[in-house]
Amino acid sequence: MSSAFLTVVLAILWAGITNNFSGLNLLFGALIGGMAIVMLRYSIRQRGSLRKAAKVLALTALFFRELMASALRVAYVVLHPNLKAVVKPAIVAVPLTVKSDAEITLLANMITLTPGTLSIDVSKDRSVLYVHALSMEDDKALIADIANGFEARIKEVFN
Repeated sequence: MSSAFLTVVLAILWAGITNNFSGLNLLFGALIGGMAIVMLRYSIRQRGSLRKAAKVLALTALFFRELMASALRVAYVVLHPNLKAVVKPAIVAVPLTVKSDAEITLLANMITLTPGTLSIDVSKDRSVLYVHALSMEDDKALIADIANGFEARIKEVFN
């Protein structure tokens, strides 16, 4: 894709986002898009950057899917007539395979941003993440969901 074509596409996207298709706004969008292309030119041409972008996109899609699913589960809990029957809070020790501070922080934030779960603490040796769940039936299932979901995708992005 040529830089000129990408600049035009970015200008049209800018106009659509701002809901103003005037010539001056299109020109401003083209200017901002052109500057972004110039600044990102090196990183776009780097080997493997498209694969990395695909992995980031997959992680983002997983997060939004989990966000919607957990929001529905929390809505069910809140709207259930017998809260005592459905609210089963628990704190679970989730063993970590991610090691860097950035990976652990991203995982903890994704868990906290998902309704019904909250990252509480990380062990001093950074091998365990403590997670509070609003309603939990099986702790092994929660650990497996985190390990096979967020944690696996985060490892793909950072490797």
